[in-house]
Amino acid sequence: MISDKKVVVVMPAYNAAKTLRQTFELVPGDVVDDIILVDDASTDNTVAIAQSLGIQHILVHDENLGYGGNQKTCYATAVGLDADIVIMVHPDYQYTPKLIRAMASLIADDVFDCVLGSRILGVGALAGGMPVYKYIANRVLTFFQNLMVSYKLAEYHTGYRAFSRQGLTTLPLSANSDDFIFDNQMLLQVISHGFSVGEITCPTRYAREASSIGGINAVRYGLGVVFESVVYRLDKMGFIESRYRASR
Repeated sequence: MISDKKVVVVMPAYNAAKTLRQTFELVPGDVVDDIILVDDASTDNTVAIAQSLGIQHILVHDENLGYGGNQKTCYATAVGLDADIVIMVHPDYQYTPKLIRAMASLIADDVFDCVLGSRILGVGALAGGMPVYKYIANRVLTFFQNLMVSYKLAEYHTGYRAFSRQGLTTLPLSANSDDFIFDNQMLLQVISHGFSVGEITCPTRYAREASSIGGINAVRYGLGVVFESVVYRLDKMGFIESRYRASR
C-alpha cells in the first residue's frame, strides 16, 4: 500500500526456477500488498519454488500461451484483486525489484499513469551486460518508433512497467498478440489513449539464466515493432482503423 493505494506485483514466469527466489526476496513487502505469479507451462520447478516462497496467487497455464498471453492473465488477475497500481516484474532477475517503491509512488501521487524502468537511460544497459547488437537494435527501433508515434521515450522495449488501474481497465488488451510484441502493442495503446508515460533509470543484469528474446523471435519482434509503428501512424492519420483507435 502506498498513499492508500493497493500495489500488486505481477510476475509472468516461464522456467524461472533459478532466479525466482532472488527476485522475490527484493520485493519491498511494506509497499506491495499482493504478488501474482502466472506460470506459462514451465518445464522446471518454478511453481514449487513459488509455493515454497509463500506467493499466494499462483496461476498455472495448462499449455504455453506465450509472453503476451501470460501478461493478459497477470493483468486480469490483478484487476480482479482490486489493484490500484500494477507493476510487472520479470522473475528472471534482469530488472531489480528495488525500483518498485519509486515506480509505484509516481503513479500513486498522480505524476504518471504508466512508468517504465528504462535500461537505456544512464549506462545501465551496456554496463549490465546487454549485448552490443541488442543495444544498437534497441536504439534504432526506438528512434523509428519515436518518429512514427510522435512521442519521445528512451526505449519502448523494457519489460519493467507499472500501470494505474484506470489504464489497465481502459486498454483493449485482449486485442493484442499473445507473443512478445504484446509489450509494444500495449505501450502504443497507452500512448494512443492519452495516458501519461514516465521513465526512470533502471540498472539491468544480463545472464545466461535470464530470459531474453533471441534468434528468430528477435527478428520477428523487430519486424513486428516496425509494422505496429506504421499501423499506429496510419491510424492517427485516418487512413485505417486499428487497435490504436481510441478516445478517452
